[in-house]
Amino acid sequence: MGAHSLITESVNTRTVDIDCMPTLEMVSAINKEDHLVAKAVERVLPNIADAVDTVFEGLKNQGRVFFVGAGTSGRLGVLEAAECPPTFGVTADLFQAVIAGGERAVFKSVESAEDDEGQGKRDLQTKSITKHDVVIGIAASGRTPYVVGALRYAKQQQAKTIAIACNDDSVIGKLADVKVEVVTGPEVISGSTRMKAGTAQKLVLNMITTSSMIKMGKVYQNLMVDLNISNKKLRERAVNMLKMLTNEADLVVNEALEAASLNVKAAIVMLKKHIDAVEASALLEEKEGFVRKTLSSVKEEGTETEMEEESL
Repeated sequence: MGAHSLITESVNTRTVDIDCMPTLEMVSAINKEDHLVAKAVERVLPNIADAVDTVFEGLKNQGRVFFVGAGTSGRLGVLEAAECPPTFGVTADLFQAVIAGGERAVFKSVESAEDDEGQGKRDLQTKSITKHDVVIGIAASGRTPYVVGALRYAKQQQAKTIAIACNDDSVIGKLADVKVEVVTGPEVISGSTRMKAGTAQKLVLNMITTSSMIKMGKVYQNLMVDLNISNKKLRERAVNMLKMLTNEADLVVNEALEAASLNVKAAIVMLKKHIDAVEASALLEEKEGFVRKTLSSVKEEGTETEMEEESL
């Protein structure tokens, strides 16, 4: 597939005069194009749901998730992998990024690295991929050799594979178990896929990680209750969540949080069930970390029954 046949590389007739537009008109033109991205994502929601379920199944089997890309696509993978541990309290090895050109490519463009299909394979080989892992190839064009090489190797290792591209009938889409092809159309500036295509990729990656983490019990209601409290801001966020959920005072909430070793989920169960940290942690473990399921488990006279709390 030549570059001329890729819609992401074609000329946008709506912005051919952008170089002589007044500033407000210029940014308005960019904004209008950005409005098209969400609609393009909406058209492939069933595919995104399949991707979420694929990641969820991998995680349930102690698998890991790898984001593989080059350039902007690779940096988006790095960003997604970096943000999951503090947001969802997972270990750094659960979501990993593999970018063409290595760590230096995160901060400075290494354009030629994307053309090496063999390097994509070699970089993934260092991760000891298994059949329980999920490899997500990200490429706006859908044909980046580095990503192609990584996906082919992942398939050989029987890992599940997902492709995120911004062109139909993509090479990586044909290789993957699940393809998410978000056709965002010509860019505001021809070929600048860090714009609409990059935005689409970021939206899809957010959906995949967030939804899979929800399915893993990392969220209660719509609150990120499994966050890693590593700074003052996150401590305040945790306290505010607990106060909102339990209507308890600052002192009570902070005492529970300390007793739970800063585990927000355990603190929620402690305060709502009026039990200690040990019992709260045990109940959570029994319910695989799901707060809602734990709170609906009520012990009465030594017998555990299941009931749905109205406050849920």
